[in-house]
Amino acid sequence: MTLDQTLILALLAALLGFFVWGRFRYDLVALAGLLIAVLLGLVDGRDAFMGFGNPATVTVALVLILSRALAVSGAIDPIAKLVQRGAGSEYGHIGSLGGVAALLSGFMNNVGALALLMPVAIQSAKKEKRPLRLLLMPLAFASILGGMWTLIGTPPNILISAIREQTMGDAYAMFDFAPVGGLVMLAGLAFLILVGWRLIPDGGDKPDGADFGIDLYTAEVRLSKDSKAYGKTITELDAMTEDMDIVIVKLIRRDRNYPAPPRHEPLHATDHLIVEGAAEEIDRFVAEFGLKLAGGGPSVQEILKSGDAAMVELVVQAGSTLDGRTVSQMRFGPRHRVSLLGVSRQGKPHRGRLKDFRFRPGDILLLQGAAEEVNEAVTRFGALPLRQRDLGLGRRKRGPLAFACFAGAIAVAALGILPLTISFGIAALIVVVSGVVPAREVYDSVEWPVVVLLGALIPVGGAMQSTGATGLIADGVLLVTAGMPVWLIVGMVLVVTMTLSDILNNAATTVVMAPIALAIANGLGHAPDAYLMAVAVGASCAFLTPIGHQNNALVMGPGGYRFGDYWRVGLPLEILIAVVGTPAILLFWPVTG
Repeated sequence: MTLDQTLILALLAALLGFFVWGRFRYDLVALAGLLIAVLLGLVDGRDAFMGFGNPATVTVALVLILSRALAVSGAIDPIAKLVQRGAGSEYGHIGSLGGVAALLSGFMNNVGALALLMPVAIQSAKKEKRPLRLLLMPLAFASILGGMWTLIGTPPNILISAIREQTMGDAYAMFDFAPVGGLVMLAGLAFLILVGWRLIPDGGDKPDGADFGIDLYTAEVRLSKDSKAYGKTITELDAMTEDMDIVIVKLIRRDRNYPAPPRHEPLHATDHLIVEGAAEEIDRFVAEFGLKLAGGGPSVQEILKSGDAAMVELVVQAGSTLDGRTVSQMRFGPRHRVSLLGVSRQGKPHRGRLKDFRFRPGDILLLQGAAEEVNEAVTRFGALPLRQRDLGLGRRKRGPLAFACFAGAIAVAALGILPLTISFGIAALIVVVSGVVPAREVYDSVEWPVVVLLGALIPVGGAMQSTGATGLIADGVLLVTAGMPVWLIVGMVLVVTMTLSDILNNAATTVVMAPIALAIANGLGHAPDAYLMAVAVGASCAFLTPIGHQNNALVMGPGGYRFGDYWRVGLPLEILIAVVGTPAILLFWPVTG
C-alpha cells in the first residue's frame, strides 16, 4: 500500500465517521474533506472545485428548481386529489397515497413529493378516522422507492449516470433505470400496501381518529397586569377554562421553575405559564385572557387588525433555517413578524422553557400571524406545512406552463436532442422568467447542502481512483469472494451499499461505492452495468432508521414514531428489495455478452 493510498483511505474513514456521528453538517464535513485532500496533495488544487460543475451536481440543482415549480403552480394537484377516491380501506388508502408518491418521485424531488402529499394524508386520515401513523411511514417509504425508476428520480441515479459517462463514454438514458428500479418499486409498494402497515406499532393509548401525533402542543405565555389571569389562582383559572382543552403544567416565576405549580397562590404580573393543549385551544386561551406569547411576535389583537389571520403547522426539515437553532435564536416576532404558538416533538409536547427549545428535523411548530407574514415565514424557514393552504399567491393558474416545461425538458433529453443539463436549464429559465418560481425563490428551491456534498465528494472519489485505493479495496473483495457465484457478488454489493445508505447520505454512499463496484467488475472481467445498478438501487434504499433519508425524519414527528419503529417495516422491506433486485439486475443487465 502506497502513502497516497493510506492517506486517502484514512481520510475516507474519517469522513464516514463524521457522517455517522452527525455532530457537524454533512456538507461542512465533505468540504473539509476536500480541502484536506488538496493539502495532502491527493487532489490537484486547480481541480478542487470541478465537482461543482459536474453534470450530476448541476442536474440535481435544476431538478430541485423544477420540482418547486410543479409544487407551487398546482400542476400536480389533480394527481394528488386521486388519493381521496381510494381512501375507503387501509389497502386503498395506503395504495393510493403510495402510488401517487412513487409516480411523482420519479420526476421530482422526493422530499417535494412528500411535502405535497403529507397534508393530503392528514386530511384524508381525519376524514376516514384512521391513525395517521399507519399512513405516513408507508408514504415516506413509497416516495423513496419512487425515485428509483427514472434517471432524475434520485441523486444516486444521476451520479451513477455521470460516473458511467466518465468511465465508459455513455450516460444512462432517462428510463434505463426503469426495468430494475420499476420492478423493485412495485415489489416494495406491494409489500407496504399488503403487509408493511401492519408491522407499524400502534400509538399506545391514542384512539383512532385522534389528532394523530399533533394534537398536543406546548406554549409558554406570560401575564401582565392587564391580563384576566392576573391575581387569579391556578385553581380559579382551571374553573374559568373548563370549556377549553388546555392544561397548566408549569409555573415560572423569576426564572424559577415550579413543575408542580402552587394552585392556591395568586399569579403575579411577571409570571410565565407553560400550558399544553390543542392548537385552537391554546390560541383561544391566549386571546380570551389577554396573555402574551413568550416566543414573541404580534399580539392576537394586532393580527386581527391586520386583516386575514392565519395559523399553520410546520415540520422542520434537515438543513433548514430552523434546524439546530433555539426558539430565542430564531426571534420569531422581531425578525419574522409571526408568533410561535407551540411546539411538539414525536407527538409529545415540550415541558421545558420554550425559549430554550432547540429544533430538530421532524419537530412540529405552530405559527400564527397575518396570512401574508405566515406565508413568507414558511418560505424563509424552509419547513413543510402540514395543512393544505394556498402559498401560490396567484401562481396556481400557471400549472399547465410548469408541466409543459418539465415534460418538454424530459422529452428533449430522452430523445437525445439536448443533454439533460441543457434541457433542464432551459426549462428552469422559463419557469423563472414567467414568474412560476420568482427569482427571489430560486436559490431557496435548491437544497444547497446536497449540492455542496456532491461538489466536494466527487473530487475525493476521483482521488480514490487515481491513487489506486479503489482497486486495492476491490482486490480485497475479489479475494474474499473468489469462487462465489455472480449473483452473490452483485447481491453483496447491493446489500453493503444499502447498509451504508442507512447511516450516510445516499449521494455520499454512491460516491464511495460506485468506484469500488466498477473496480470489482473490471477485476472479474464483467460488464460494469450490473454492479452500477446494484449501487444505484442500494443507495436509494434507506429504510432502517429515521436518519437514513430526510423523508424518514420528516414523518417522525407527525406520525409519533420512535427510532426503533422504522426497522420493523424497513428490515423486511430491504430484504425483499435484495431478493427481488439482485436477479432483476442480472436479468436486465447481464454481466457477460
